[in-house]
Amino acid sequence: MLRTFDFCLPMAAKAVPNGPDWIHEIKYDGYRLRVERSGRDVRLITKGGHNWTSRFPWIAEAALKNREQQFIIDGEAVVLGVDGVSDFNALHSRRHDAEVQLYAFDIIALDGEDLRQLPLMMRKTNLARLLRGRPDGMFVAPFEQSAIGPELFGAACRMGLEGIVSKRRDRRYAGGRSKDWIKVKNRSHPAMHREF
Repeated sequence: MLRTFDFCLPMAAKAVPNGPDWIHEIKYDGYRLRVERSGRDVRLITKGGHNWTSRFPWIAEAALKNREQQFIIDGEAVVLGVDGVSDFNALHSRRHDAEVQLYAFDIIALDGEDLRQLPLMMRKTNLARLLRGRPDGMFVAPFEQSAIGPELFGAACRMGLEGIVSKRRDRRYAGGRSKDWIKVKNRSHPAMHREF
């Protein structure tokens, strides 16, 4: 089972990439998190290397309910408001830790196999299969393909969302900052001015 590797991090950009090689996901406002399961052992690891397994019990329980015994999922820990929009203030307050869910957007390993060399779309297929039936506490990040990115970004801004992340559909998972993952933020969103 993989235990140490770097998160793939998106590069900031001012414009959404356009073309058939890209997929586009809504950027949820939360904490980046890796869910690691090996048998009955589950760990929730932050980008900074902290173990937050006890902090977000709903995610840990969802991981244990999965039929697969070994996997590593990459995603964002979020608190969703009644409107389905992520609420960072509710998340950061720690008053809603029991309601925190995982917005899962990638899978790194499955059944002991390292999937990082697979193209993104193959990893997305594996992730959808793993989380089929949407277990409570984890949900698969929806995405749009091709040239819809700029329109999706406009819609995200109008809805007051943080922005979008665009990813090359044919690329492997590479640790560190990657030009294959591009984030474009809504400049009027509170996350643009956050200090922490």
